[in-house]
Amino acid sequence: MSQGKGSTVDSEFEQHTAGGRTVISDSAVAKVAGLAARAVAGVHALGTGSTPRALGAIRDAVGNPDHVPGVRAEVGETQVAVDLTLVAEFGYRFHDIANAVRAAVYQAVEDLVGMDVIEVNIEINDVQLPGTKQENRTARGAAAPTPQELAQGTGPDAVVVEGKRVP
Repeated sequence: MSQGKGSTVDSEFEQHTAGGRTVISDSAVAKVAGLAARAVAGVHALGTGSTPRALGAIRDAVGNPDHVPGVRAEVGETQVAVDLTLVAEFGYRFHDIANAVRAAVYQAVEDLVGMDVIEVNIEINDVQLPGTKQENRTARGAAAPTPQELAQGTGPDAVVVEGKRVP
């Protein structure tokens, strides 16, 4: 994607129709992508290590949820590109996690945003090891879903698209 690290520019797509205009921002697409990614089994958290994830939780708690840690979206005229950075749970194959996250993001963004996804780039930069201090899976502070909830798509992070849970 064209934006460099640390960039705070939020691009958007604006469409004019006979009934008005529609604007879709990068941050809206990033939120959809983040929710879809968090619902995938083997994804412990989004972001780049415990400190940025903790800062993301604080940012959400004080009412600035526009920044989605570990998710960057770029909206074009008809297409969307998404970059995700995540922490995997130990015991899951990284390629399987990446493929499942990619499929979930494609599905959720195309269904909810109505734009084609041209790429979903995934960086797995950390592993949550068993027996280490458990962190919350989300910045909202919700408890991590059980493996059964993840497999069934019924945990607190489950994403529902058109009445169906996105795996």
